[in-house]
Amino acid sequence: MTCYDRRDLGLLLLRLGTGGALAAHGAQKLFGWFGGGGIEGTGQFMETVGYTPGKASATAAGLAEAGGGALLALGLATPAAGAAAAGAMAGAAAVHAPNGFFNQEGGYEHAATLGLTAAGLAVAGPGRLSLDHVFGHSADRDWMVFAAFAATAAATALVVGARSRRLRKAREGEQEALFD
Repeated sequence: MTCYDRRDLGLLLLRLGTGGALAAHGAQKLFGWFGGGGIEGTGQFMETVGYTPGKASATAAGLAEAGGGALLALGLATPAAGAAAAGAMAGAAAVHAPNGFFNQEGGYEHAATLGLTAAGLAVAGPGRLSLDHVFGHSADRDWMVFAAFAATAAATALVVGARSRRLRKAREGEQEALFD
């Protein structure tokens, strides 16, 4: 009998793929790697889509993606890592939602997929091929799943809600065309 099974290998693959993609997206925001805008460029973009202040928003999103992604890939502090990444992806999905679901139309498909996979990993746990397992799951307790998602949900609701209010206020007074 082996010390791991198919479930552990599957969780490892999901963690590496999802965590790697999230970490790369975060590195684009934080460092400008992989064609990203870095803090400055991403901050400017964040301002245009209603996340203010832009640099702080870029930093928070970058840290949640890069940090959450790296920790997911390693299988370390899995509940917190998955919840942080899911929260960042909820913020990204809010930006893309007006474009519908599919990514080719600028929709939220990619953000939703990464966020739901990160959330699923936080709930399922990292498996035995992880640093959480090596360290006796000291940062991967059942109660931590609830705590991580509660904190992330509260922060995400505040940030996305504030963005929605800013966008609504900016549209006030704009008159829509009566005829096309």
